[in-house]
Amino acid sequence: MEADALAVPGAGNSGRPAGAPLGNEPLGDLGLAGDHAAIWSYDFEAETLSWLPGLENLLGGGTLTEAEIESRLADLVAPLTSGTRTSPPWREFELEQSFRNPAGEVRWVRLRARTIGDDNGSSGLLGIATDVTDVRENRQALEDLTDRYRLLVELSPDAVCVHEAGVVTYVNRAAVTALGASSTAELIGRPIMDFVADESLPALLDRIASLHRQGASTVPADTVMLRLDGTKYLVQSISVRTTWEGRPAFQVIMRDISAQKAAEATLRYQAALISHVSDAIIATSGSGVVTSWNPAAENVYGWTADEAIGGTVSELVGAALDPETVLRRGGVMRTTHRHRNGSTLAIRISAAEMNDGFVLVCADETARRRAEQHYSTVVASLDEGVVVIGPGGLIESANPAACRIIGVGHDDLIGVPCVTLELYDEQGRIPPARMPSVVTRRTGATLTGLVLRLRRPAGDDVWISLTSRLLTPEDPSVQAVVASFTDITERRAIGERLAHEATHDPLTELANRTLVLDSLAEALSGAGRAELTTLLFIDLDKFKVINDSLGHSVGDKVLRIAGERLRRGIGENDLVGRLGGDEFVVVTAEITEPDEIKALAEHLREALTEPITVNGRQLHIDASIGIVTAANDDTRTAEDLLRDADVAMYQAKTLGRARYEFFDVELRERMQRRLRMEQDLRDALQNEELWTAYQPVVDIESGEMVAVEALLRWKHPAHGTISPAEFIPLAEESDLINLIGKYVLRTTTREIARRREQLGIDLNLKVNLSARQLDDPHLVAGVQDALKTTGLPPHALTLEVTESALMRDQAAAAEVLTSLRDLGVSLAIDDFGTGYSSLAQLQRLPLDTLKIDRTFVTGIAESRDAAAIVKSIIAMAHAVDLIVVAEGVEDEEQLAVLRELHCDQAQGFHLGRPAPPDELFGAAG
Repeated sequence: MEADALAVPGAGNSGRPAGAPLGNEPLGDLGLAGDHAAIWSYDFEAETLSWLPGLENLLGGGTLTEAEIESRLADLVAPLTSGTRTSPPWREFELEQSFRNPAGEVRWVRLRARTIGDDNGSSGLLGIATDVTDVRENRQALEDLTDRYRLLVELSPDAVCVHEAGVVTYVNRAAVTALGASSTAELIGRPIMDFVADESLPALLDRIASLHRQGASTVPADTVMLRLDGTKYLVQSISVRTTWEGRPAFQVIMRDISAQKAAEATLRYQAALISHVSDAIIATSGSGVVTSWNPAAENVYGWTADEAIGGTVSELVGAALDPETVLRRGGVMRTTHRHRNGSTLAIRISAAEMNDGFVLVCADETARRRAEQHYSTVVASLDEGVVVIGPGGLIESANPAACRIIGVGHDDLIGVPCVTLELYDEQGRIPPARMPSVVTRRTGATLTGLVLRLRRPAGDDVWISLTSRLLTPEDPSVQAVVASFTDITERRAIGERLAHEATHDPLTELANRTLVLDSLAEALSGAGRAELTTLLFIDLDKFKVINDSLGHSVGDKVLRIAGERLRRGIGENDLVGRLGGDEFVVVTAEITEPDEIKALAEHLREALTEPITVNGRQLHIDASIGIVTAANDDTRTAEDLLRDADVAMYQAKTLGRARYEFFDVELRERMQRRLRMEQDLRDALQNEELWTAYQPVVDIESGEMVAVEALLRWKHPAHGTISPAEFIPLAEESDLINLIGKYVLRTTTREIARRREQLGIDLNLKVNLSARQLDDPHLVAGVQDALKTTGLPPHALTLEVTESALMRDQAAAAEVLTSLRDLGVSLAIDDFGTGYSSLAQLQRLPLDTLKIDRTFVTGIAESRDAAAIVKSIIAMAHAVDLIVVAEGVEDEEQLAVLRELHCDQAQGFHLGRPAPPDELFGAAG
C-alpha cells in the first residue's frame, strides 16, 4: 500500500549486480523500525536486488545461501517492484507479508520502500525489511481480549449501559429486555434520565457527581427504573467512571432485584403470621433442641422464648416428644403435655421436617376435650346406639337408640348375653368370639369403626358401624365395656352407589377412565397374566357435527346407544369404557390372533355404523379405532398402552377416518418428533433460527422485478433446514403462528424499507397471512405498528390470504380485510382456484390482487384446457379490477402463454428462486 509522500534527501541507485551485498547508501529518513531489520534495494532497469548483511537472519538464519536469500526477498517485495515503476521519485510504500522460515514457523515482515531517482524519473527502490511478528501477535491478543470483554458485557445477565454527557451510547441485550425495548435503536441516543424514576433521580445524580477519576465506582444502591411503557421496576445499580471512544463517560450496571424484594416481603409476612397464630409453633434441631418458640407457645406452655430456646423440647412440654415418631404416625397425633405450672394439656401435634430439624405445631385442645367428655352421655343418647356390657358378658344398659337398632325392647335386652346377638363381617363370617366386646374385655384394646351386619329377631338385617372400648380406660381391671354403634344401612347403600359412580361414566354407565386404567393395570400384572392383552381406542367420527347441530341432548342419546352397542359387541370377560366426550375403549384378553383382533375391530365398527334413530331422526356415525397389543412380557404400563392406542387412533383419523390402525413404535416417534418440533419452534425465534428468503415477482410485459414475496425459512441447529410444509402447520395448530407472523412482518418490512431507500427502487413487499392470523384481534394494530416503525409506505405492502381462509368465515374476513385496507396496504387472494370462491364473493371482499395457483400454471403450455381455465380466471379478475399474478412459472413457454393471456405479473423458479436479501439485492445494498 502506498504511504503518504515525505520530503527526504535523495538516494542514488547502487548499480550492484543481483544478489550482491548493499553498501552504505544514504537511507534518508526511512529509518529502521525494529530490532530485527535489514536494508535492501532494487534496480528497475537491471531488475536486480541488493541487500545489506542481516537480511539472512531476518529470513531464517545464517544457513541460507545467497540464492535462497535472493529468491525469498524477491517473493516478498514482488508487489512493490512490480507496481512502483511508474511512480515519481521519493514516494514511499509499505506492506506486510508473511512467510515460513526454514524451521517451519510463520513469520511476518513489514516492507517500507522509497522510489529513488532524479528529475528524469525513478530508477529503483530503497527499502527496509523489519520483523513484526511479535507486534502482530500482540495486536491480535489485544483484539481477542477486547472481543472477550465485549462478549462478557453483551451476554451479561445484568443490564449494562454507557452514557456520555447524559446520553445513552451503548446498551447490552439484558438492558434492551429490562427496559422493555425491542432493539438497541429504541434506547441509543436518548437521555439516561428518561429511564430513571423521579424519586430515584436526585440520589443517582449525586452518586455520579462523586466520581472524579477514571475507574471510580459508586457503592451498590437501589434505584427505581422506568421501562419504555412507563412501568417501574427496582434495580441495584453501580456507576463506574470510564471512557467511551476517548471521551469521559459512565458505565452503569443494573441488577433487577424486584423478585428479591418480593421474596423478602413474603418472608416478613410469614414471620408475622407465625408470631400471631394461636397455635404453638416450635422449631427444633434434629436432636430435639428448641431453636424457635413463638408467642403462642409462650401462652400454651408458660415458658418465655428466652427461656425455651436452647432447651430440650421434651422438658419444655412436660412429656416425651419425638418428632420422628409423629411423622411415622402420619404427621399428626394427639397426646398429653404439661404446663409449666404442672396442669395437664390435651395437645394435637403436627410435625414436619425442615432442613436440619423439625417444625412442630401444637394445638391446645384441652378445653375441647373436656367438653367432649362432659357431653359424651348426651351424644350417646341420641341417634347412636350405646350398650354397656359387664365383666360377665351380660348387657347391663342400653339407650333407646340401641334398642331401636337391634330391634328389641329395653327389658328384653337387659341381662342378655351379648354373644346372643347375630353379627357377621362383610364377608359373611362370624367375628372372633362372636362379639367385639369380648376382645376388648380380654385385651383392653379399643376396636373402632367395625362394619358388621346385624341379624335382627324379625329376620331382617341392618348394617352397623361399631366401636368397642373399655368403660374406664384408666382402670382396666373393671373390664366393663361400652359398645357404641350407628345404623349405616342407608349410608352404606349411598357409599356403594358413590363407589359405583366413582368408577363408572354417569351417562353410559360404562367404566370410566379410572376403572379402565385400574382394570388394565390388573390385567398387566400378576402371575396369571394373559398371553396377550388388547386395547382398542375408539373415537366416533361425525359426532361433533351431531352434537353441535342437534344439541347435547341428542348427542347424549347417541353416546348411550353407541356405548350399549359396544357392550353387546364384546365378550363376557371383556371391558368397555368411556374416557369422555366421544372416546371409548375396549380391553380384552380373550383373543390372541391378529385376524381375530381385526375381526373384532370391524365388528365394533359395523355395530356403530348402523343407523341410529333419535327423536324420529335417523343419524349415522362411524368410528376411527387405534389398536395396541401387549404380550405377557411387555413392560408398558396401563397409561402407556392407553397413550399408544390414542396415537394409533390419531393415525387412523389422519389417514381418512372410518378405519382402524395398529400401533407401532414409529407412530409414537412421529408424534414425539412433532411435539419436540413444536417446542423447538417455540425456541427458534429467540435463537434466531428463523430467516426470510425473498422470491422476485416480475411484471410480465416489462420483465422488471416489481415485488418480492417473503418466504419464511427455518435452519434447525440439529436437523438442518426444516421444510415450511412441516413447521408452518405446526405453528398454525398452536399459538405460535401469531408470534411468528409478527416477527416476519416486522423483519421483512424493515428489510424492504432499507433496500428501497438504499437502492432507490419502488419495490412492493408481499407477506402471507394464515387463517389463524385473521382471527388475531391485534393483527391490524401489529401491521400498523410495523409500517410506522420501519418506515415502509403502506402502499408498498401486500398481505396475501389463501382462498380457503377467506371462504371459512366471509363476514369476519371481510371486516378484518377492510380494516387492513384502511391502513393503505394492498390485499391479495392466494392459491386462487383451490377453494370455492366465486366472482360475487370476490366483489364483496376488498381485494387488489389475485394469485393463480401453480396447479393451473403447470400445464398451461401443453394443455388447451389449462390455458382456457387460466384465461377465464384472468378475465374474471380483470372484470373486478384485480391485478393477476401467476405462481409457479417454470419455463419460458409458460411465461409466453401468460403474456398472450394478458396476465399482469408472475413468479416462479424460471424468474427467480427464493434467496437471502444480500444474494437477491447484492451485499452492497
